[in-house]
Amino acid sequence: MTEIGKYNVLRVVKDLDFGLYLDGGEDLGEILLPRRYVPVNCSVDDELEVFIYLDSEDRLIATTEMPEATVGEFAFLEAVSVGKVGAFLDWGLPKDLLVPFREQKMDMEKGKKYVVYIYLDDESRRIAASSKIEKFLDNLPPEYAEGQEVDLMIFHQSELGYKAIVNGTHTGMLYDNEVFRNLKRGDKMKGFIKKVREDDKIDLVLEKPGYGKVDGIAQSLLSRLEKANGFMDMTDKSPADEINRRLGISKKNFKKAVGALYKQKMIAIEEDGIRLLI
Repeated sequence: MTEIGKYNVLRVVKDLDFGLYLDGGEDLGEILLPRRYVPVNCSVDDELEVFIYLDSEDRLIATTEMPEATVGEFAFLEAVSVGKVGAFLDWGLPKDLLVPFREQKMDMEKGKKYVVYIYLDDESRRIAASSKIEKFLDNLPPEYAEGQEVDLMIFHQSELGYKAIVNGTHTGMLYDNEVFRNLKRGDKMKGFIKKVREDDKIDLVLEKPGYGKVDGIAQSLLSRLEKANGFMDMTDKSPADEINRRLGISKKNFKKAVGALYKQKMIAIEEDGIRLLI
C-alpha cells in the first residue's frame, strides 16, 4: 500500500513532457513525479523509490528528494516563518512543514529550532508536525534489556541531566554526573539502557554498562599508547578534569581500563604514567 509521508517504491506508468506518472494503487491513483526529479534514463515500467506528499495546492506529488524525517519520526527543525495557521519549518522539501498553533508546546519563533514529531492528518491527508512530543512517547511498556544499545535524540536539559527520545518510542534520562561531553537539543547518538525502573522510567548511559565499556575504553587507550610511542603521562592520580579533557572519559572508567590492561600484562604502571608492553 502506498503511504503519504513515507518512502514508497512505485512503478512508472506514463512518461510525459512535464514528468512521470507513478502507480499509487487503488487508494491514491496515479501520482506525478515532476520532470526535475526524474532520474536519467528512467522509462515506463521502471520502479523508483520516492517520497509522497501534498504540494502547496494539496495535490499528491512524488519526489526523489529526501526530507529530514518522515511521518512517525522525530526531527530537529528550524522555523522559517510564522503565519495565520501556525509556524512553518524547513524540512528539506519545497513545501515547508506546518506546525498548527494547537500543536505548539510554546509559541514558535522564526529562526529558532525545535524538536518535533511528524504526523499525517487523517482527514486532510496533509503532513504536519507537533512540538508536543511527549504525547507521542511512552505509549507502550518499555521492553528493554540492561546494556541494550539504543538510538537517542536529546530534546530537553534539566538540573538532573538530559532527556532523550529512545528508539523513537520512549523517553529516558542521561544523568548529568554520568555525561562527560557536551550535549545539546537535537543531538543524535547511540546510547545504552542502564536500567528500566519499576515505574517504567528509563535510565540511560552513553558508555556500555559493566565490563563491556571497559573493553572499548581499554582498546582506545591501547590505540593512544601506540600513537604516542608507547607512553602516556597519565595515572590514576591524574585530575579527573584532565582525564576528561584529554580522553573524554570519566576518571572511574579510566582506572578500570588501566586495571584491565595491567592484569593482562599489556601495560606497566609507572610513577609518571603508563607504558605499553606489547
